[in-house]
Order: sequence, then structure tokens, then C-alpha cells
Amino acid sequence: METQTLNKEMSNKVSFITFIVPEFAAAYKMNVQKAFFYLKKHGGWDYLNKCWWALHTDSTSYAVRDIYEVCLANGGKR
Repeated sequence: METQTLNKEMSNKVSFITFIVPEFAAAYKMNVQKAFFYLKKHGGWDYLNKCWWALHTDSTSYAVRDIYEVCLANGGKR
């Protein structure tokens, strides 16, 4: 039972991340690969992996904005 719960949570996390990264890319007019590297470089990827559960309860635009603000705080460009 515990393994099924873990697998379901991991599946939900992967689904959300594969949804939100392209949304982030589209919002800031970059391709998905560039968005991924931007997130990795400026702390957005770590934030996304750590806080995905809370982010997935927000609207897409709020989640994207929150991730972007984390990146800005870590040296990302406006």
C-alpha cells in the first residue's frame, strides 16, 4: 500500500512538472529547453521540486509567476 501511495505521488509530481515547465516557457517566450536551463540556473527547478504540491493548487498563472519570482530573487533577469 505504501508503495502505491509513493508511486501515485511521484506520478502526480511528474505530471505537474511536465505541465508547468512548458507553461513557464510560453509565458516568458522561451522554448522549453531554455526554460528548463533558466529554472535550473536560478533556483526555480529546486523550488518547483520542493513546492510542487502547493504550486499545483494555484492557478497556472500564479504558479508560473511564483516560480519566476524565485528565479528573479536568485539572479534571473526580468
